[in-house]
Amino acid sequence: MNSFFEDAETQFAQIDSIKIAYRCFGNGTPILFYNRFRGILDTWDPLFLDSLATNHTIILFDYPGIGDSEGQLSSDILEVAHVGIKLMDHLAYKNFYVLGWSYGGLVAQAAMFLYKDRVLKTVLIGTNPPGNNPIPFDPAFFERALKPVNDLDDETVIFFEPTSIKSRAAGRASFDRISKKLDSSKIPSTAEKFQKYFDGSALMKKDESNFREQYKSLTIPVLVISADHDISFAVENWFPLLRNAPSMQHIIINDAGHGLQHQEPILIAGYINLFLNN
Repeated sequence: MNSFFEDAETQFAQIDSIKIAYRCFGNGTPILFYNRFRGILDTWDPLFLDSLATNHTIILFDYPGIGDSEGQLSSDILEVAHVGIKLMDHLAYKNFYVLGWSYGGLVAQAAMFLYKDRVLKTVLIGTNPPGNNPIPFDPAFFERALKPVNDLDDETVIFFEPTSIKSRAAGRASFDRISKKLDSSKIPSTAEKFQKYFDGSALMKKDESNFREQYKSLTIPVLVISADHDISFAVENWFPLLRNAPSMQHIIINDAGHGLQHQEPILIAGYINLFLNN
């Protein structure tokens, strides 16, 4: 079977005087993907992407200063959100879906609230809402995620459920799929770049734009997909918001961790396809 992801070539868009690396593949209404902390074009699971690309056009991109993109990653997460929207302008897409994972889920929420007239629906995976969230990151995340290079053992702890045989096996399979195309030297590995992500996340925690309050009146449909044991963005942090976000739906995957769409790529893609197509 042909793979949309494997066949897609990296292209470059001139945005704000710098070259932004992106890939565009699939068929149907476009989905703009906002990536995780340290994520690049090739750190998404190909099986997850291909399972979505049959019904949607997938738009992946590297943040400025990350992967193959020029420039510097902004500490202002709103600026990071703008880059994705400007890419959609470059591609001549007026309306589209947004999907964000982890840090990218924070960026996707910023994009949604800033561009309510353009975002049709939003999918948030393994992330948390804006504002103060009572359950902090588990120390195990920082012990593993801040290493210059992460091996399979690190990724099992960061993205999967180490106590589960099923989750560990799925993690190995996903790791193998991703490794076929991944050039790990392109993954951000310095404390200076890590701090840019942390500064942006801190801005969403302050929530000076009052995004959290806007959920009460938001009409854009939002699908949140969380794991029961995410050591970075705890699922419980969504609970206070659920009754105050009438356009939101929430799915919780059991026996899973932060990379739940890599553990269950076909299942999660199925949920997303159902949500986007109805």
